Amino acid sequence: MLPILGMIIGLIIGVFFIPVNIPQQYSIYLAVAILAALDSVFGGVASTLQGKFNMKIFISGFFGNALLAAALAYIGDQLGLQLYLAAIFAFGNRIFLNFALIRRYILNKSTKKDKI
Repeated sequence: MLPILGMIIGLIIGVFFIPVNIPQQYSIYLAVAILAALDSVFGGVASTLQGKFNMKIFISGFFGNALLAAALAYIGDQLGLQLYLAAIFAFGNRIFLNFALIRRYILNKSTKKDKI
């Protein structure tokens, strides 16, 4: 419950009290970094439900994936290639896989409760 409350408070502060304008040339880097961070969050939730969560792995994956994705987008930008598409595909795919794991866990847990 506390993480959800923290997320809601953070969104309210970010939207209403600290407006941030991202320049157009940095929007791809930020979008890919957010996607990578979101992948880590879904992975953390899935691993928590499976009982395999490790904070060190989560933190290193959260920041490492975001930095790697932003760096990949930057290198691609310098080379004139759209390398950020590889990161979008990889992280998007993992988000959907982790969401499927979370969904299956919740559905199986609710089904087991109904049988008891």
